[in-house]
Amino acid sequence: MIDTIISDLGNVLLRFDNTIFFRKLAPYTAHSPEEIRRVTHDNLDLAVLFEKGAVSPLDFYRNVKELLGLTAGYEEFFALYVDIFTLNPSVLDLYRRLRPFYKMALLSSTDVMRWTFIKRRFPEILIFDAYVLSFDQGAMKPDPAVFREVLGLTETRPEAAVFIDDLRDNIEGAARMGLNALVYGPQIDLETELAGLGVKPGRSNG
Repeated sequence: MIDTIISDLGNVLLRFDNTIFFRKLAPYTAHSPEEIRRVTHDNLDLAVLFEKGAVSPLDFYRNVKELLGLTAGYEEFFALYVDIFTLNPSVLDLYRRLRPFYKMALLSSTDVMRWTFIKRRFPEILIFDAYVLSFDQGAMKPDPAVFREVLGLTETRPEAAVFIDDLRDNIEGAARMGLNALVYGPQIDLETELAGLGVKPGRSNG
């Protein structure tokens, strides 16, 4: 029986769109939003290091400034960088209804600046029993280490947990670790999918 729900953050509980950031950043560079997207894609290793906590916010800013010829200052840049999220109220409502009956954990690949912003802007999502964040762990999904960490914090066996994420690579990584796993997307009825695994509001997990 499943007694623990482990959820991704981005494009599950919060929707996000980096195009918003590229569009806002363009006036501070000589590049179009499309060109900024290309530079970002060509330098994904920098974003990965930032999300793993291996690059400080200041060094991340300095690298972006050099890559794009950025004119925005440090604080101005990060104000644009973090403000790309909107709440997914249907998922939050579902999690609130499930919370009295299941252990809940958040497992997210994110950086310290966006997480700090999210906690301030969306305090209503801080309903979890455990938080495993890539910048704290030095590892990102689907690294087995992050799944082991969240299972340890929740004292859960893999077969007693369900993991929800929008990316198939992460879902496959969780499944390899023995977790139940569900891909979430705009066309997915998450409540129905969870019910198919026996996960329902009001169901006793004892």
